[in-house]
Amino acid sequence: MDEEYDVIVLGTGLKECILSGLLSVDGLKVLHMDKNDYYGGESSSLNLIQLWKRFRGEEQPPENLGASREYNVDMIPKFMMANGTLVRVLIHANVTKYLNFKAVDGSFVYNKGKIHKVPATDVEALKSPLMGLFEKRRARKFFVFVQDFNESDPKTHHGMDLSTITARQLISKYELEDDTIDFIGHALALHFSDEYLDKPALTFVKRMKLYAESLARFQSGSPYIYPMYGLGELPQAFARLSAVYGGTYMLNKPDCKVEYEDGVVVGVTSEGETAKCKKVVCDPSYLPDKAEKVGKVARAVIIMSHPIPDTHESHSAQVIIPQKQLGRKSDMYLFCCSYYHNVAPKGKYIAFVLTEAETDDPEAELKPGVDILGPVDEIFYETYDRYKPTNDCDSDHCYISMSYDPSTHFESTVEDVLSMYNKITGKVIDLSVDLSAASAGEQ
Repeated sequence: MDEEYDVIVLGTGLKECILSGLLSVDGLKVLHMDKNDYYGGESSSLNLIQLWKRFRGEEQPPENLGASREYNVDMIPKFMMANGTLVRVLIHANVTKYLNFKAVDGSFVYNKGKIHKVPATDVEALKSPLMGLFEKRRARKFFVFVQDFNESDPKTHHGMDLSTITARQLISKYELEDDTIDFIGHALALHFSDEYLDKPALTFVKRMKLYAESLARFQSGSPYIYPMYGLGELPQAFARLSAVYGGTYMLNKPDCKVEYEDGVVVGVTSEGETAKCKKVVCDPSYLPDKAEKVGKVARAVIIMSHPIPDTHESHSAQVIIPQKQLGRKSDMYLFCCSYYHNVAPKGKYIAFVLTEAETDDPEAELKPGVDILGPVDEIFYETYDRYKPTNDCDSDHCYISMSYDPSTHFESTVEDVLSMYNKITGKVIDLSVDLSAASAGEQ
């Protein structure tokens, strides 16, 4: 390998594949390697045989579950906000032509032992059983303020500077009850802890607006879309993009070792050959000495023969259980997809229960979420550690992604990608795109 590359990307997780695609489009010479023999890294989608091998070793899956190839079980299950940053990146990179999306049926919140549809507009707030009559009126006023708010039009600010007042101060002006604040902050603004309350209100309001605008996009009952055949399609779409622009891919490359001179990256060695490069992009598993553990995710992967109860028979749905409902520090998420998105055979549903782990016992910790699902065919429990980089990428030229958090949408994932892209290239991607280029129609 005498060639020199601008960038070597290690691992084919979603973040790494987006970056290799974007960097190839920019004209950089990219080599992409993975120790695995499949695309997707941590964010791959597994068929039934691969799923059994991962969780049950050599045991064969039971025949009554159907054909292995009809399953695409995401290892990092997340939905996409219809107007969110990931959709904008897909359109910017023109990879939507490789993907088909369908809208997700429902978005729900768990409150006092019951599942409710998430109200996202002033009209829905007035109908929601989550609130009493007077609370509905107060909530409606708040929703109208958010809907009308325009950052560049001071008349819509009601005399408040949202970049200086906190979310807590903004909410207090509308005298909303704790339960209402709970579902607005966690099920609409999609914050996974209460830390947002003491941060500037602008981010909180923007996140609520993103939810409402995404919801209005396809009129489907949720603000989310999801690719047919699972999320494993996303890394492959960006890999195709990279290849079109001259990127080189090598799977099944064991023991990728990053080489340095004077503390700066000069190449990567695998199987006795070294490829030279100026920069390395990778997930934390390739450079564990340059990352630190920041948390742990507990999850259950579930196969069942029915939708999540009380979600109006939704083929695909998300249920958020805000932390306070369980006496926890972080929210719990239920995620469900089915044959409707071609991720399981007809009549089968794939569900996940995820949370930021607060104990070493995922089974006990996830029980409140698993109990909501009703009877299940199969269930697998797992925890994985979350890492973030500790190195100075300006001095060693190693650009390391953060591990995936348990949130059920891609906004934090893409923030990390865009920040890495900026550090690698010094440029900012223009994401003012025509959103109609990603449609989520009936297949």
